[in-house]
Amino acid sequence: MFINYAHRGASEYRPENTMSSFQLGIKMGANGIETDIRRSRDGLLVLFHDDTLKRVTGESGSVSDYTYAELSKFNVYDKSGKYTDKIVLFEDFLKAFSPTKLYFAIELKEKNCEEEVLDLLEKYNMREKCTITSFCFEYIKNIKKLDCRYKTGFLCDAPDEEKISDMKSIACEEVCPKADLINKENVALWHGYGFNVRAWGVADTNLMERIYDLGVDGMTVNFPDRLEEYKKQR
Repeated sequence: MFINYAHRGASEYRPENTMSSFQLGIKMGANGIETDIRRSRDGLLVLFHDDTLKRVTGESGSVSDYTYAELSKFNVYDKSGKYTDKIVLFEDFLKAFSPTKLYFAIELKEKNCEEEVLDLLEKYNMREKCTITSFCFEYIKNIKKLDCRYKTGFLCDAPDEEKISDMKSIACEEVCPKADLINKENVALWHGYGFNVRAWGVADTNLMERIYDLGVDGMTVNFPDRLEEYKKQR
């Protein structure tokens, strides 16, 4: 099954990693949601991508500099500045979306979140419908050590043989390469190794169409409506 992941929700149109963005992504036809995990100063897991707050909130500092009560007062802005929403607790996200038939890509952005992420995923019966990912191999290695039943994905540019070997050593299920580095040959190679292939960094519609036609198993897109429309044409 091909998965159209709304990347931080429908982040082309709404404030990324917010409830309005996730809800719009589903409305646009996405059958998956991708999001990012960080920890607040008081230890709560929240959905936020960047190291700093500046780009999407205009505030100074990082998520870890503030309690969740403080973070909840900040506005998250969309690209146009037309829409605003609020920073979301990971558990509130799970309460809202775990009952759905969606698939989830949960990206770990910080160390020492692995155990609590797994505890919450277990609490909301998410094991069969999520993949835990990271650009940091140690994070997904830790996930496998804590609970090998969870699927993991390694985010990278294009994995070399050493990275492939590392992934195989922990029974990692998914390779997540940068979209503009993908070609027909390496998709076939990765499938031959038994990996699921999910693309990231799909910057525009032309790249989206090319990658889809290469036979990947999914991709994260800011504009899930365009991907869904293209799927219908194929």
